[in-house]
Amino acid sequence: MGSASELEYHLLLARDLNLVEATDYHSLAERTIEVKRMLAALIQKLKADR
Repeated sequence: MGSASELEYHLLLARDLNLVEATDYHSLAERTIEVKRMLAALIQKLKADR
């Protein structure tokens, strides 16, 4: 989860520094958010199984 959050930060930084196009940023940011949601669900499921 930490790495996904770090990626999210780096994407924002790259966007702010104009290193990626806005459309590319939005696509990558959406994918990152989806991965974070999946990770959160997995973590929740693993905790529930204990």
